[in-house]
Amino acid sequence: MARRSGAETFTARWRRSAHRARIALRRSGVDYFRGDGSDWIALAGLLIIIPVITCTTLLNPVWCSPTALALPIVAGGLLLRPASLLSLYATAAAALIVESIALGPYADGPARVTPGTVLVVAACGFFGLVLAQFRARVGVPWRRGGTMLFDLRERIRVQSALPRLPEGWHREMALRPAGGQSFSGDFVVAARTNGGRTLEVVLTDVSGKGMDAGSRALLLSGAFGGLLGSLPPHGFLPAANGYLLRQDWDEGFATSIHLVLDLESGDYEILSAGHPPALQLHAGNGLWEEKAAEGPLLGVYDGAQFDAVKGSLAPGDVLMLFTDGLVEASDRDIAEGIDRLTGEADRYVATGFEGAAWHLIEACAKDVNDDRALLLLSRRG
Repeated sequence: MARRSGAETFTARWRRSAHRARIALRRSGVDYFRGDGSDWIALAGLLIIIPVITCTTLLNPVWCSPTALALPIVAGGLLLRPASLLSLYATAAAALIVESIALGPYADGPARVTPGTVLVVAACGFFGLVLAQFRARVGVPWRRGGTMLFDLRERIRVQSALPRLPEGWHREMALRPAGGQSFSGDFVVAARTNGGRTLEVVLTDVSGKGMDAGSRALLLSGAFGGLLGSLPPHGFLPAANGYLLRQDWDEGFATSIHLVLDLESGDYEILSAGHPPALQLHAGNGLWEEKAAEGPLLGVYDGAQFDAVKGSLAPGDVLMLFTDGLVEASDRDIAEGIDRLTGEADRYVATGFEGAAWHLIEACAKDVNDDRALLLLSRRG
């Protein structure tokens, strides 16, 4: 009985030890992937590569020149921390000294350690050290930096997705960042509230453009998405204004337009914070009407009031929300831009507006160096 108890105790002890080792190994791998763990594995691998390159250079310097030592130095700049990088550089410098002694003076032949070789390796080391210090300061390793940017871009795209609408409604959204970048200062948040009967859409244009405004747009889209549907429609813009004021950004203002649409009756309200007016196409007479609500910019002063303008979408009507990058440019004012937009939109009256949002941006503001966004809502006849 005692032997059995001892065997069970030993087995349980061994299992606990194996479990702790497995957990430690997994945490080490996860930490290294995130950039929080030790980089000794990468350092050891690169320190092994340097002697291999040195031996190959000594055996055949024509095919493996001394400048090949720049390869592990570049890899070290991407993988290692600054402290570990200095150890790698010392090893590479020692390898260069060995190669120069073994191969002889560079005047004896082309496959020698020349001053140019030293300069190339030193330049790679300098830029690698700068890159490593930047990564250490930011705290984002190269292994995760691109993934993080991709994740941020996808989060903005998901948050800007419009909800499905009931039969008889069509909606589409097109967004073009400035300069062909992946991040934009324009974004949309939308939700169906009131048991799905009401569609609330907020189109916002953050000050700045492209990458400069992308981080603020991501923060605001998350905050606005949390506010939308949690407050009465008339309370959204005042709450958004207060949130923006609390951020105390140097360039912290934004324009926004808030649409509250009854999907059963077609009645709607529009509230605006310094945003360009909405445009409604009346199917009965084929004319476009501006729906301009009054309200100041978000983030300018506290206690701002936002007055609503009302309307109704009949079967066949179309409503367009857009940002100023689509209709405003240095060589024309906003009125001319709106006329051009409505003129291009008239081309789709007969065929329908499915797929028209992207084409309208291409036709009206293809080469404009500003963020452009266009939201189309139509009620089928």
